[in-house]
Amino acid sequence: MIQPFRLALALALAWGAAAHAEPLPEGRVRRERPVTVASTAGEPLPMVHIAQDTPTLLLFPAPIQRKSLTFDESRIRVLDAGERSVIVQAVSDLRKDEQQELGVFFADGRAPARAAFSLVTDPAEVDTRIDVQRPALPDSACPTAAQSRVPQPEDFVLLGYVDEMGVTTSEVDTVESSAQGLSSNRSMSFRGKGWVLVDLQVLNGMDRPAWTPREALLVGRVGGPLRARLVNVQGDAIPPGKERRVLVVADTQGLEASASFTLEVRGDGGRSLTIQKVRFPRPAPGEAR
Repeated sequence: MIQPFRLALALALAWGAAAHAEPLPEGRVRRERPVTVASTAGEPLPMVHIAQDTPTLLLFPAPIQRKSLTFDESRIRVLDAGERSVIVQAVSDLRKDEQQELGVFFADGRAPARAAFSLVTDPAEVDTRIDVQRPALPDSACPTAAQSRVPQPEDFVLLGYVDEMGVTTSEVDTVESSAQGLSSNRSMSFRGKGWVLVDLQVLNGMDRPAWTPREALLVGRVGGPLRARLVNVQGDAIPPGKERRVLVVADTQGLEASASFTLEVRGDGGRSLTIQKVRFPRPAPGEAR
């Protein structure tokens, strides 16, 4: 099976070969060139020349979040989006005074996190291939916290984690300390577009050794357990008598239709925290969440 990146590259080479064999309509010159994305929100967007009769290939230096692509579908057609490439074409040549924005997030989250371009039509030339370049950080070996991009509310919509139904929540029952020496309180479950999440405050017993959560399982009434992704927010062990925040995330595609689940968070020393009757808000009737 041909990988998307290789397929896009093969198409670009084929278009380049065709350019030498066929004259361009209206005398447009085909160009292949590098373009550097803006490093800050205040910088002007780099310009890319597109046309109705010529596809334009954008090759990225790192994997992209294909679901985060934003563009006006009435004016721009995306022919293909791969792991590190996007092929675009104008539905019709853009007007002389018209500019269309195309944007996409990089998958690694490194600054600049989003690549955006101003698409225009030029009667004299068209870009057949754009090698997207990313500005280097001032000190790439040791980035500072100030250089890290803080997630914004719009990111969750652009990445497809929130839709018109928003995010719904439900309370999770408190768990008292048991023989395992672990308890939880102030817990909440969330449901968004395609995902569910349980936000836990886990307390380690005063007389117990430090404990690090390692894995999480959601068990329904039927079928096998669903292994969920566990996020230890502070990234270290929970000391005796201390409380830490732990997030459990699962994809709703692997989640069976069940009224409630048992959540088991396993960790060091064979100790685990078990929470019964974890309920996730149900999607609205007729909505695929």
